Amino acid sequence: MKKKKGISPGWIAAYCFAILWLLITGLPFYYLIITSFKSLGDFLSGGLFKLPAAWEASNYLKVFQGGFLRYLFNSLAVVLISLTVLLFLAALAAYPLSRMRFRLNKPIYSLIVATMSVPIYITLIPLFVMAIRTGLYDTVWALVGPNIAFNLPMSVFILVSFMQSIPRELEEAAEIDGCGKMITFFRIIFPLSKSGLATLGIYNGVVIWNEFIFAMVLTQSQSVRTLPLAVWQFQGQYSSNIPVIMAVLTLSSLPIILLYIFGQDKLVKGMMAGAVKG
Repeated sequence: MKKKKGISPGWIAAYCFAILWLLITGLPFYYLIITSFKSLGDFLSGGLFKLPAAWEASNYLKVFQGGFLRYLFNSLAVVLISLTVLLFLAALAAYPLSRMRFRLNKPIYSLIVATMSVPIYITLIPLFVMAIRTGLYDTVWALVGPNIAFNLPMSVFILVSFMQSIPRELEEAAEIDGCGKMITFFRIIFPLSKSGLATLGIYNGVVIWNEFIFAMVLTQSQSVRTLPLAVWQFQGQYSSNIPVIMAVLTLSSLPIILLYIFGQDKLVKGMMAGAVKG
């Protein structure tokens, strides 16, 4: 009979580190949630991590009365439209760069990678002027273009590496069956790239969701502003009422947390698949 092996010291250290990391990353969320349910008097008199004496929902009521749902709808619209166009364009650009051989392949790819080094803040004035001249200023559509443009190079860069890991035998078999390049892309390459697209969707979704500077410069009316500006506005309005601010932060972070919970398996698969070639 073989003796059962016990847990090695390495695994014990890994478990201890995981628990420590859980405490480090979980305490801010714990503080955020319990503070959002405290009254102002309870917050000032009680301890930082002490549970509320009475769970107050009035903070969330103030947030919804301040137009939170409008900010939420605008953020969702910007993220969904930007991600849909961004991922589709990135996939269309990455396919020929990763699967086809032509003379301008490397120069075009190098140019796309080089644009990743351009600071986005130097484009604020040109984008502001362009938005005014095209009539897009102070609309949700003014935010879609910059979000796509500045996240496209990174998305193409990642998708090229991911698509290069797809076996070429599948593409050759499709060509033997009479499929053209576009049919091969939509029926084989694009479906096999779903895990990589999901990874990019989560990554770019978080970036676009938290984007502040473009929303600040290219919008003016409260009816078209996004959630980061809602947090900024509530912070100015309730600067002395920390529980209300915590309620805004809780509601603003909830969609991204839910997105990560339901998409974490695809995120891990996409990262692993893109890391292995052949």
